[in-house]
Amino acid sequence: MSPFLVPALAGLMTGAGLIIAIGPQNVFVLRQGVRREHVGAVVAVCALSDVVLISAGVIGLGALVAARPGFVTAATIAGGCYLMALGLMAAWRAARSHDSLTVSGEEVLVSSRWAAIGTAIALTWLNPHVYLDTVVTMGAIANGHGDGKWAFAIGACVASLVWFSVLGGGATKLSGLFASVRAWRVLDGIVAVIMLGMGVALIVSA
Repeated sequence: MSPFLVPALAGLMTGAGLIIAIGPQNVFVLRQGVRREHVGAVVAVCALSDVVLISAGVIGLGALVAARPGFVTAATIAGGCYLMALGLMAAWRAARSHDSLTVSGEEVLVSSRWAAIGTAIALTWLNPHVYLDTVVTMGAIANGHGDGKWAFAIGACVASLVWFSVLGGGATKLSGLFASVRAWRVLDGIVAVIMLGMGVALIVSA
């Protein structure tokens, strides 16, 4: 396997695990897809925002790592622990009985393209968790791959683009699937396996 492909696949799996979760951003994208309203613009905002945030994490933490080489070990261990915590949370969600996702409600109503874009921006950039997930965690893990950090970042960005495109573009069919509690349990179970596996791998590599 090529030196580029290994970190790229790691980035793809880690990015998918962090992005695929029930949250206001995903619910909004799904609702816009079901209504067929400004789907392309909303998907573009969400995916491009992830590209900017992931790149910022790679560049910013990369400079910190260059100044303090020992930081990468601590950051890698911290990132691994965080991924394991997310994995355990996903496993807990998969095991318990929770409500299904409703996408037909009127909680978020937008009419114009700019209103939809503004809502997508707010749900992305005003969410404090996005900075921990993309800038800090993804940046630290990417820099842990050394020369492959940008391959990792590309993999993570591809995961974001694919997920939001599938979520928005296939929303009409996915809305029925995501209305099922069992579907979310299966999805959470997959996320748990990815996160726990990547977390353990990071801690071992450190």
